[in-house]
Amino acid sequence: MEEVKVIGFWTSPYVYRVTWALNLKGIKYEYQEEDIYNKSDLLLQHNPVHKKVPVFVHGGKSIAESSVILEYIEETWPQNPLLPTDPHERAMARFWTKFDGERKQNFIRFYKTAGEEQTRAVKEAQECLKILEEHGLQGKKFFDGDKIGMTDLSYGWLAFWLEPMEEVGGVKVLEVNSYPRLHAWIRNFKEVPVIKENHPDQTRLLAYFKWLREKFTNPAAT
Repeated sequence: MEEVKVIGFWTSPYVYRVTWALNLKGIKYEYQEEDIYNKSDLLLQHNPVHKKVPVFVHGGKSIAESSVILEYIEETWPQNPLLPTDPHERAMARFWTKFDGERKQNFIRFYKTAGEEQTRAVKEAQECLKILEEHGLQGKKFFDGDKIGMTDLSYGWLAFWLEPMEEVGGVKVLEVNSYPRLHAWIRNFKEVPVIKENHPDQTRLLAYFKWLREKFTNPAAT
């Protein structure tokens, strides 16, 4: 099989989307950690446009942007499909994946802000979560049905990244009573063996977000 490589950074949920997809399909790959604050020539060579991770390299050819990479993986290795077979369900899976991409900054802006701005940011995040709660899951175990799929990988950040963001921001965004479907989904998502065995260390992630919050709210201190 041609060489498969993922260039990533340990805190990136976009990188985890890709490695989760590869693991779910049973594809062996080499992982190379990148320092996004001191970008290597390798990263700049493989992603000269955005200069970001993840970068996926297959047979010497590179692909950037996690959503594009996931589609490529799905088309290249059709085993253990990540998209439903029904055309309408496939379209809906892509719709909700796109929704995450379009609204991501609304979801996470609260941990970078303070005061009235943070209050507004929390409200924006909760409005997005309400849409997912009421229309995205609709009583299903996973976004794409009875088994984990591409949409679930896109929202994997809710399972591991949101809680440390809430802690450093000093707010609770995803209340249990307000979002029971999302909390049930998080429990189901975390129990999938591939996810359970491969996720960021929460203590280390919390320290990283504390550093980021300080950087955003008090730039002079950093």
